[in-house]
Amino acid sequence: MLRWRSADGWSVIPLEFLTFRQASLWVSLAVGACLAACDPGGLDSDESLDAAKPAASQRIDAGSDAGVTASPHDGMPIPGPRSCFWRYGPHSADPYINLAYPDASVFYWASVFSTPAGARLELSGDFAHARYQSFISYDERGRPIESLADYLIQPDSGSSNPYLPGINRNAESRSYSVELINAAPAVERAIGEYNRDAASNVLHAPSYADGQQTIIYRIYLPDDGKWPDGGVPLPSPTVTLEDGSILSGQDACSVLKTTQRLQVTADAVGIPPSQYRELISQPGKPDTWPAEVPAKWYIQLDRASLLGIYTGDINEDARRSEGGFYPNLDNHYIRTIVNRKHGKVFMVRGKMPRTPTTFGGDDYMEEADLRYWSICSNQGFANTRVNDCLFDEEIPLDENGFYTVMVSRAADRPRNAIKECGIAWLPMADDGDGMFDDDVTVVQIRQMLAAPEFGNAIKRVDKQAELEAVLGPYMPRTRYLQPNQVETFFVCADPGYIDS
Repeated sequence: MLRWRSADGWSVIPLEFLTFRQASLWVSLAVGACLAACDPGGLDSDESLDAAKPAASQRIDAGSDAGVTASPHDGMPIPGPRSCFWRYGPHSADPYINLAYPDASVFYWASVFSTPAGARLELSGDFAHARYQSFISYDERGRPIESLADYLIQPDSGSSNPYLPGINRNAESRSYSVELINAAPAVERAIGEYNRDAASNVLHAPSYADGQQTIIYRIYLPDDGKWPDGGVPLPSPTVTLEDGSILSGQDACSVLKTTQRLQVTADAVGIPPSQYRELISQPGKPDTWPAEVPAKWYIQLDRASLLGIYTGDINEDARRSEGGFYPNLDNHYIRTIVNRKHGKVFMVRGKMPRTPTTFGGDDYMEEADLRYWSICSNQGFANTRVNDCLFDEEIPLDENGFYTVMVSRAADRPRNAIKECGIAWLPMADDGDGMFDDDVTVVQIRQMLAAPEFGNAIKRVDKQAELEAVLGPYMPRTRYLQPNQVETFFVCADPGYIDS
């Protein structure tokens, strides 16, 4: 039997009522949570980390002729690093913990704790060598409460914040401290937009259930050679108790009860399989539902509106960007459901917004339209696993700044869907949504921290019907194709590569 906490309490699910694929998913979730929460000793070693760390210099060429690893785990333990405070993670694409639609170039660590009454909790660390970092608080349903993005954080005296314009990204002195407060924020920070005039070293992380608090630490696109932690140690806690005692390290973790069990609802990290099956099996709907031709893109609102992709019930007035699975409030998302019964290759084409270049360790991060952009191929809402992603810097662009991405199974990959031909490629999973339909893929685009003057950002879309008009040339255009059609219609940008 499986025990899972739902909105109404703990549920017991007999395994005989689940299909093999359902049972495998739920067991993997339970095992993943257990492994992520275990004593980090033995998983923190440099040896285990280096053995599983992706070759970042190869990751930048993922849009060329890289293959797909058939068995990404190969029996390895979950790679680190972790600490007594950051016990859950890292989450990312395989071989890390692959859950809640992580970006394949991003690393996520979660902490579950309870601040003692009257105590003060601070986190101290060094700014990561990366495109972005943040701390975000969540409730028991995986809904975001508040984000403390990198640019808001004031550095310690004598240090600098490398995420600010004009500051050297490779500065040696880069320390900071932030305070975590067990209370709801009085004022909501901007969602998905860069606010040049804002600053704060406070994250509100209100407790839920039995006094539990949850935050997630994110590092987006660490610099080359600095995966996964951005080349710095994980932030460490310091607790000042009501009597003035100061605790750090393991002593702080003990008083914060960081080994307590995670208390979340069943839908925090994915739609329960029974509900997902109902969504994809609605009477009168085709077996490809809700995939359409041409594909329809949806902005991310609340959870009900996420399910509205299947049901049609979308709340246009809902809070933006909270409807995913532990989503990032500094991002705005659009997604579409793809079904390869319409065609073995799904083409996505649009104009790329301007973003900084940081992967190569650039000394300065220029201001641009967005802080970060990516496109991901994911499995279904019950699985919430990422197949792979492409980030802005690794996608080839034509002379007008447009990208072309082909999404297909590895066996159906067109031979010209390679970087040398100016075409990027993302894989579909052979088992599709990872639960019921082998032909389903979820394609998602992220836009992070839009500049106030960038009028074509997803951030500017107030209503679903406005999406195409607001995005303009940045609106992704799609088409279902066959591999031989791609090879015919899209002549290689480098004909010498094909002739060689």
